[in-house]
Amino acid sequence: MERVTLRIPKQQIDEVEQMVETGEFPNRSEAIRSAVRDMLNEQDGDRDERSRNRNWAKV
Repeated sequence: MERVTLRIPKQQIDEVEQMVETGEFPNRSEAIRSAVRDMLNEQDGDRDERSRNRNWAKV
């Protein structure tokens, strides 16, 4: 894994910490990795949808 440094507003970090404290995630890093995975999966879905729409437009 590669280390990345980023700045996040305190309120958002507090919310991530709350998820860690309630056991939703084991630590902040895993919570942030999960958010990045979700974002990438959403982008893939958007790309697939645009591709399907283009195919319909060609018909």
